[in-house]
Amino acid sequence: MMQNQQGQQGQMHQNMHTGNVPPQLNHGGHEVIDLNEVLGAAIGTMNSYMLLRQHVKDPELLDILDRQYKFMQDEYNITVECFKTGQNPSHPTSKYMMNQGNDFIYGMKPTQPKKPWQSVSEINDEYISHCMLASCKAGASMKTMAALETTNPVVRRVLADSIPNCIEMGYELSIYQNKHHYYQVPQLAEQDMNTYRNAFAPAQGQMMGQPMGQMPNNNMNNNMPH
Repeated sequence: MMQNQQGQQGQMHQNMHTGNVPPQLNHGGHEVIDLNEVLGAAIGTMNSYMLLRQHVKDPELLDILDRQYKFMQDEYNITVECFKTGQNPSHPTSKYMMNQGNDFIYGMKPTQPKKPWQSVSEINDEYISHCMLASCKAGASMKTMAALETTNPVVRRVLADSIPNCIEMGYELSIYQNKHHYYQVPQLAEQDMNTYRNAFAPAQGQMMGQPMGQMPNNNMNNNMPH
């Protein structure tokens, strides 16, 4: 029994050094840890959506929540699939598409100061949409960090392709919040904005450097006193 275990360990050790790693084991340590965090957070987001759904009052927000949940569930499933197998999932990552325009209302209006609730009955669409938006932002950040640590090419591509979807969902929610004055967007004065806008110019020309294979000029060293 002991010899059999040593033989298996030796074979795995040999595979690791020769590059003949089985697809299901083609994952680095950082990748495995980060993927567990990403998938755990995805479960937490979907669970939160499910808990919050019963409190939604606005049909538009309910539609956003249901569409995002369905999309997240499918994306979660293919991520789990390629993480387990190390190979392509049953279908490529889809592209999330929101159903509304992208016009923002700029400017600030006075609002009542926010404070902690006194009762759970105070839960409202503003809070629900804020929780959803925070989850999308967190997902985009976590998946970006995980993709940068991922060695398996399939898993890396699935993670990288899912990041724009998190951004799109967050954008959809920020537009919804802005439309209902939950999320206000201030602007700089026009003069200040133009100063920032014109602070950069296009890059021109080519990079000038030492040609490959050419030795540095040693004339300076040769002229120095011995």
